Amino acid sequence: MSERFTGSFTQQEPIPEAGIAAALRVLQNGRLHRYNLAGGEAGETALLEQEFAVQTGAKFCLAVASGGYAMATALRAIGVRPGDAVLTNAFTLAPVPGSIASVGARPVFVGVTEGLTIDLDDLAAKADQAGVLLLSHMRGHICDMDRLMEICNGAGIKVIEDCAHTMGASWRGVPSGRHGVFGAYSCQTYKHVNSGEGGLLVTDDEILAARSVMLSGSYMLYERHLAAPGPEVFERVKYVTPNISGRMDNLRAAILRPQLADLATQVGRWNQRYRLLEEGLRGTPGLTLIERPESEAFVGSSIQFLLLDWSAEAVQQVMQRCAARGVELKWFGGAEPVGFTSRYDSWRYVDAPRMPVSDRVLAAIVDMRVPLTFSPADCALIARIIRAEVGAVFQNT
Repeated sequence: MSERFTGSFTQQEPIPEAGIAAALRVLQNGRLHRYNLAGGEAGETALLEQEFAVQTGAKFCLAVASGGYAMATALRAIGVRPGDAVLTNAFTLAPVPGSIASVGARPVFVGVTEGLTIDLDDLAAKADQAGVLLLSHMRGHICDMDRLMEICNGAGIKVIEDCAHTMGASWRGVPSGRHGVFGAYSCQTYKHVNSGEGGLLVTDDEILAARSVMLSGSYMLYERHLAAPGPEVFERVKYVTPNISGRMDNLRAAILRPQLADLATQVGRWNQRYRLLEEGLRGTPGLTLIERPESEAFVGSSIQFLLLDWSAEAVQQVMQRCAARGVELKWFGGAEPVGFTSRYDSWRYVDAPRMPVSDRVLAAIVDMRVPLTFSPADCALIARIIRAEVGAVFQNT
């Protein structure tokens, strides 16, 4: 009888007991709004910002309502205006071009390599088309950040890093989010810390930090932040920066603080599972693994492989056969978006030319979540199922 996986690909681990206790304290005192503080109280959100700034080595941090809001705030703070072009990845998720569109700007897509990172040759070729790059470290894959920053610095391009999938990752020891002028992170349920929704934004630029705080809806309460510039910096921006409210509340911050404190341990657990899956899939005929560079310290919260130059029908057979055995795979090659698997030609509010080299890669990408509720034995079983079903279809094509 064929083996079958019976677990869930969407079930997360419980919130840590320390987070539950902290959330209960917030609920009991009723002070959920970040600026509703008792005398002498710092507040969970301000403490979260202070702790994440230390964790990433950033001077300033702002907690907001979502990762998408964090990206849009960064774009506004930098000064992106309606009609401006913004470079971004062709392989990303909808909130990235969505944040560009939300400020009235125009995405200009840069290609994807077989390593699932931004195509740096294509970036260099398009460097004269925009003054900002919203760089998506899509599904946790980090490009050669030294070369990327060399290209962008040479062209005067400001870099905003979308680190929704790379919180806890680094390139040559530099935390993800710390190469550009801004790093934006997500705290949505399927990311590396879980508050349902939420986002974090870091920068070392005091003017950009002050603008971001005002944009988030601080009113004139910015002195209640612990990881923001001094009041003299706000004097320069507070009357000319609109309030586009998107604050994080104390309840979500209370849930997040213990998770961030334990992030390094969780990264180790994710990577153990990733390596077991990778080992089980290596050498499968017709399947290409994504080899991770030594300079990249990644977080294996999902895994991708390529079925390069397979027909759409053959890829769909693999998906269906794996699903029949309890393994949920996502495919970025479908003609229509499904769930979160949209791509650059799905976003029809963007007039984007075809990208044949990237289309070949996108048509091959198969993606799978790796929740920490999977045991090591689960990962070995899932790898055996994928290996068997890919092999069976490959033999018949």
